[in-house]
Amino acid sequence: MKKKIVLGLLLILILVANVSFASYSTVTMEVVEEPICTIELGENSKFEKKLIEKNLINKEVTLQLQVTNGEEAIKPTGEIMLVLDNSDSMNTDVTEGQTRKDLIFNSAKTLVSNLLKDNDNLKVGIVSFSSNVDTGKEATLEDANVVSQLSADASALNNAISTIEANGPRTDLDAGITLASQQFTKTDNNKYMIILTDGVPNLAIDYDGTYYSDDVINKTKSKLTNLDASGIDITTMLTGIDNEDYLPPSVSKNYGQIIKEIFGTSENPTVGNFYYVTDDKIEETITDDIYNSLLPITRAYKDITIVDYFPQEIIDNFEFAYVSEANIGNISSVVDTTNNSITWTIPSLANGETATVQYKLKLKEDFSTEIVDKILDTNEKVDITYKDFDNVEQSKTSNITPKLKLTEPPATLPKAGMTTIFIILSIVASGLFVFSLVKLSFLNKNIK
Repeated sequence: MKKKIVLGLLLILILVANVSFASYSTVTMEVVEEPICTIELGENSKFEKKLIEKNLINKEVTLQLQVTNGEEAIKPTGEIMLVLDNSDSMNTDVTEGQTRKDLIFNSAKTLVSNLLKDNDNLKVGIVSFSSNVDTGKEATLEDANVVSQLSADASALNNAISTIEANGPRTDLDAGITLASQQFTKTDNNKYMIILTDGVPNLAIDYDGTYYSDDVINKTKSKLTNLDASGIDITTMLTGIDNEDYLPPSVSKNYGQIIKEIFGTSENPTVGNFYYVTDDKIEETITDDIYNSLLPITRAYKDITIVDYFPQEIIDNFEFAYVSEANIGNISSVVDTTNNSITWTIPSLANGETATVQYKLKLKEDFSTEIVDKILDTNEKVDITYKDFDNVEQSKTSNITPKLKLTEPPATLPKAGMTTIFIILSIVASGLFVFSLVKLSFLNKNIK
């Protein structure tokens, strides 16, 4: 009997010594798999979910959701007529060592180069306008000149721009846009007209003889609206106006009023796009704003919705917190516990844009010991819906996710803190149990 009791005691002690009492201070976390969840949206566009940082000492990991529209912008096709002001006011110094002509013409060259680079489906022509130095030819089509016919040779076009002299005494925009419109072919394609000027139109073809008159205003505005109605996409940049209140002789309207009647405003232009800018904005307006306005917006993914689902074990045992908010669109402020998910909506993602959000998962101190030694998926799945370039709704999903594992070292020696106390109490309880069995056996013998 004594041998059985001793054997039982030894078994209990061995069991107690080898039981792992998991605690926050002793459990360790490792990343057992780091796959990148990738969902292709297009040829060069994708959604990615990946682990980007692991702080295993603090038992936390950081994951990133990212949508990238890597499609290239489609450059305009068809024909562009570049209409350049070559009046004498273009020689005005606007920066140290640069005239307004330098700024506008150099920016126009950059625009031409960028539009024609790797673009076999576009041709550009150039017309200059002011007024004829021969006053007998003023208010005729000879106030404008064809600098270059339609061409796809950026180098030749830019050389042609360099030959333009700014020597016209006045500004006959009507002649410039009329001559430019005559250079378009009859081909059924896209047609654009870009007007770069630094002056208020003060005469027009066959005008009434008074500079800045209502007749000039009406003829110029009418020509713009007729060209727009014919299907020509018109963009105008006006600069160099220092005093809108200036009232020219023999008329009742100041510069500001004439400009508004002919061109409208930037917010409500008469036709197309109207950029009314100061000289310091010339380069940015031509090379960025006008260039981008010519690019189609159909390369944007729209109505993107990303739903990231979490397993229940992650919700119960890990704290969730954003590391960085979404730079584009809106995302759930907290996890939706009805389906254990966060939802990210992006109204539109243009070509070249990347939307990113990051969040952290940190082990809770009161985690369940049931997850120790289990492989834990950080996410259950990701669903994504969006509208493609043809406005067709697409739906895709993936369950690829990084995986974690918690482990507890074998209790070969007593551990500190609560674990040690638990082991001692277990040994004491076992000893009391054995003592009771011995005493009971002794009493039974005495009774017999």
